[in-house]
Amino acid sequence: MSEQVRRVAALFDSLAADYDQSGVAFFQPIAEQLVALMVVRSGEQALDIGCGRGAATLRLAEAVGAEGSVTAVDLAPAMVEHTRAAAAAADLPQVLVEVMDASQPALPEESFDLLTSSLVLFFLPEPDRALTRWLRLLRPGGRAGVTTFGDYSDTFHAIDALFRPYLPPEMLDARTSGQNGPFESDAGMEQLMSAAGAVDVRTVRRSLEVRFADASQWRAWSMSTGQRMMWGLIPEADRSDVFAAAGALLEEACDESGEIVLGQDVRHTLGRRPEQT
Repeated sequence: MSEQVRRVAALFDSLAADYDQSGVAFFQPIAEQLVALMVVRSGEQALDIGCGRGAATLRLAEAVGAEGSVTAVDLAPAMVEHTRAAAAAADLPQVLVEVMDASQPALPEESFDLLTSSLVLFFLPEPDRALTRWLRLLRPGGRAGVTTFGDYSDTFHAIDALFRPYLPPEMLDARTSGQNGPFESDAGMEQLMSAAGAVDVRTVRRSLEVRFADASQWRAWSMSTGQRMMWGLIPEADRSDVFAAAGALLEEACDESGEIVLGQDVRHTLGRRPEQT
């Protein structure tokens, strides 16, 4: 396991208790979009890579039904425990959840009818190689759906700029700057999936309206996502100033109800393994 992978594992293990628990509709609607685009059929065997707390996993399990199965993997043990508990509480015994590195999932090739991975690929040190490995896990003709971020509202851009002076060069990628790498565009993601061996590659874009009651809820949400890593890079003496500056920007994004409303485009890149390999 590389040092980058260890850092990501530790980050999301520490986030697990708060992840997707802020009351902000974000990960759930994104996962709902992805699963709907996969057109899951009853009885299929599905794989969810980087399952987090199960936003896509549970939806896949409902779609495949009792005759199907869902294997969900995540690098963070605490995330795995939460997803296992959620599947048990929902009475979904067809769900198997395991701790596993998404970069190199230890699963048999040609075992699944479809795979999903929502907001995971850009955390991996070699996303091209990971995606190639993922496609080999599909049976011939199997479908893949990978979700990454598209563009986002001016307020999100302005808040990102507040973090940028504190970030090391390796974090100034397409997610934070939108200026380089395969994650900056539909074409970049489509090329990445095609190079991994997928055919019939296409992109479906969806817009998400993200609502916060106030700046404090935005900060709680921010600290419950991968952005916590960015907060950790800001010296403690500077954090209150950064939060105050972000709060001023967020106040300008309030709608008539007084809620803060920000826009986030989501990119779902879809493809399938060729029938003949």
